[in-house]
Amino acid sequence: MTTTVLEPPAPTTQRGFTAFVRRSPLLAFFVLANLASWVAWLPYILSRHGLGVWDFSFPGGEGGGQLLGMLPGAYLGPIGSALLVTALCDGRAGLRRWARRLWRWRVGWRWYAGVLLGVPAVTIASLLVVTGGDVHAPSAAVLLAYVPGLVAQMVTTGLAEEPGWRDFALPRAQRRFGPLPAVLLVGVLWGVWHLPLFLTEWGGYPDVPWHRPLAFVLFCVVFNVVMAWVFNSTHESLPMAMLLHVGVNTYASLAGEQMFPTVDRDSFQLALILGSVVVGGVLLARTRGRLGYRGGAAPLS
Repeated sequence: MTTTVLEPPAPTTQRGFTAFVRRSPLLAFFVLANLASWVAWLPYILSRHGLGVWDFSFPGGEGGGQLLGMLPGAYLGPIGSALLVTALCDGRAGLRRWARRLWRWRVGWRWYAGVLLGVPAVTIASLLVVTGGDVHAPSAAVLLAYVPGLVAQMVTTGLAEEPGWRDFALPRAQRRFGPLPAVLLVGVLWGVWHLPLFLTEWGGYPDVPWHRPLAFVLFCVVFNVVMAWVFNSTHESLPMAMLLHVGVNTYASLAGEQMFPTVDRDSFQLALILGSVVVGGVLLARTRGRLGYRGGAAPLS
């Protein structure tokens, strides 16, 4: 008499979009963020604001083009992809953790002072090095517009990008690769996401030298060192990371050209890289490469 031994069924490998997202959430986020933004930016790129293939312009000139042509794609990509991937991977609990960091405003006043004053201070110092000291005082109109400009940038650029790159991608990447490799990886991916915009007036098209997009990606990498330190050191406060990000944008758009009228776009970019390298290098040395990261203390979301 023979006995038949029943073997357990072989495990089935999950397939499909949801399985891919759950296996590789960081890769899925990057692919979805780029795909969504780049497709949404096509009308802006092909219009007279960019390549001029379509005989169409968004109302409001350059500002209207960025608001109506660029911003929807910026919202759709990083924040939309982070929302979708978090929902598929972590469910409602993960979405709550992801959203909670967006409202983490309660940090020490020194952080607010350091970010709000430190960004223009470092930028001005770097521009002084680049220009050799040719600087003008800002006008009263610029000073009055500075805070409203920060607020506007918070709900446009900051809200569009940071819930994806810092709130979603950075914590996951740090858990998987460690702080410094994660910071470099997210910085590169963040910079690459912007590259199609160099085919538009945002990037200075058609007068875009070959090195400008590369310099921008380099800036994203070195600036992300500072961004990660602020994010990690404030117990993952996304508003502080947003303030740091939009502080650079606000100074560049409102005060930079008036205070340094002889500096061209590429020299300004060089100054931003210089300031980020100096500050980031000091932070890397002081934290021994940890950049405020607390190991496994941060929840994965």
